[in-house]
Amino acid sequence: MYNVPANFINEQNIWDTLKNHQKAETAQVREVLSKARKMKGLNLADVAVLTGISDPEMLGELFNTANEVKETIYGKRLVLFAPLYISNMCSNECVYCAFRATNKDIVRNALSQEHIAREVEVLINQGHKRILMVAGESYPNQGFQYILDSIRTIYSVKTQHGETRRVNVNIAPLSTEEFKMLKSEGIGTYQIFQETYHRETYKKVHLGGKKRDYNWRVWSLHRAIEAGIDDVGIGVLFGLFDYRFEILAMMQHIFELEDKFGVGPHTISVPRLEPATGSDLASHPPFPVSDIDFRKIVAILRLAVPYTGIIMSTRETAKMRRETFALGVSQISAGSRTNPGGYEEETEDDPSGQFSLGDHRPLDEVIRDVASMGYVPSFCTACYRLGRTGQDFMDLAKPGDIKLHCAPNALSSFKEYLQNYAQPETVKTGNELIQKTIAEMDGIARQRAEKLVKRVEAGRDDVYC
Repeated sequence: MYNVPANFINEQNIWDTLKNHQKAETAQVREVLSKARKMKGLNLADVAVLTGISDPEMLGELFNTANEVKETIYGKRLVLFAPLYISNMCSNECVYCAFRATNKDIVRNALSQEHIAREVEVLINQGHKRILMVAGESYPNQGFQYILDSIRTIYSVKTQHGETRRVNVNIAPLSTEEFKMLKSEGIGTYQIFQETYHRETYKKVHLGGKKRDYNWRVWSLHRAIEAGIDDVGIGVLFGLFDYRFEILAMMQHIFELEDKFGVGPHTISVPRLEPATGSDLASHPPFPVSDIDFRKIVAILRLAVPYTGIIMSTRETAKMRRETFALGVSQISAGSRTNPGGYEEETEDDPSGQFSLGDHRPLDEVIRDVASMGYVPSFCTACYRLGRTGQDFMDLAKPGDIKLHCAPNALSSFKEYLQNYAQPETVKTGNELIQKTIAEMDGIARQRAEKLVKRVEAGRDDVYC
């Protein structure tokens, strides 16, 4: 079972820290930003100082520092993926979610393995290589085996130039033994969001189902890592409670994982509440997060945990997504659908989706936009497939060595997309970016990039180092 320490997510400590640093002076803010530039992370007090910034000049310095750290570690790369919702069946009663058990306003659907295969084929033919498999917290008659079968199905689909090279998973918390079974299917990251770390709020918005057990959910990443899953992802649904509290609570969660396992989460997701069918609360967040505060959240997280990926979903508009690239976002979804069967049916805001989308653009349009901004769209899955995960990944990332792999691999995977899937205008924009990027590289990274891109140009798919 699980034994959650009494002081894990110490709410009083969070409130005291915020109170003690709510009126940080300019000099104190700049001291924290100076510390952040060393890219060794921040403590709770540092993060509390940054949450209190409101002065436009200090906000500018925060954003500039986040951009500096992001580009030093990640360069101009953005990893792309697509969520695949295989089921909207759910046994929980989460008042902000369209999938909640008592909601009669949506049509329930759990895709068959044949239907999952068709959805995957659509995604592969668009050019996707990474899929985040998502399911409501209730399964068909097969139970948990349905999840395992679905992962196998996703990996089994092949087309002329494509296949899924990494399946990440966002599903209900599991027992340690179930996590071991999940790992045996070759998944990449196991992702789960606490939604809110504030216990009283958690109780108010989770009215029924197993998800009502705060401790079972918050301790799920411990069980996952103990089961051998190296890469885990966390997140908060911003808008349910005070974002300042949520950030510090999430930092406590991260520190606990680092202390216990030597490594924290591989990714952090930053969804905001968006309208959802049958949910009044989703349209009227109890603690709405403004656009400026949302950008601040991304920037603070980039400085607090510099080597952790930050994921931005299509909940946000294209404009907001663009603005957060420079602040720390390193992964984005594109061309997303949040209703089971939505890719084959080509539905965008189906009322049976989990929430409303802010960015409806197809993958190719997103890629062209990203490339025109100077960011290299990456479909790379090399680290996962070569075992550079968990602590091994961090051992390469922290001294900066991971860029010798990531930059060349991003370019080769992007070139593969351009040759096999892209529209002519995207091909032109993308090839110009590849040439420019390689010209600005030097040393081993440039040699590797040139070699890999030439191999793709010669007709080879899936080349990486």
